[in-house]
Amino acid sequence: MQRVLEAAVSWTDAAGKEHTQGIGRGLAILVGAGPQDRPEDADRLADKIAQLRIFADVEGRFNLSLEDVQGEALVVSQFTLYADLRRGRRPSFDGAAPPDWARALCQHFADHLAARGVTTRSGSFGAHMLVSLINEGPVTVALSTDQWDTRIGG
Repeated sequence: MQRVLEAAVSWTDAAGKEHTQGIGRGLAILVGAGPQDRPEDADRLADKIAQLRIFADVEGRFNLSLEDVQGEALVVSQFTLYADLRRGRRPSFDGAAPPDWARALCQHFADHLAARGVTTRSGSFGAHMLVSLINEGPVTVALSTDQWDTRIGG
């Protein structure tokens, strides 16, 4: 996720109609789902994100949450977060959840954020989307339900 001043996602549906969803100050959240992920995981991540203190207070310290600043959320499904790059030069996406399961989990995640009172906008699952944003800070944070080493080993 990235802390943003604004963000938007646009796509063209199967009928050729163009769509755009956008937010002001808040978080642009790229969501990937794995085959072992469950709705409870989506709930836990949504709760964590809504309450994560990554917005600056008047002293410039990270003391305020998305809820505290009444920020918005742009949720974009992104199966490429599960890219396995260990072999060859073409990523494998075998580690991503099957599309129907991933669609349901991404929607569940967005719905849970909205149920907390966060204004939430979403892209279209499986569509070719264009995402634009102005990253404030820059602040970018990775969260996972899996054990995840953020450093490249060697």
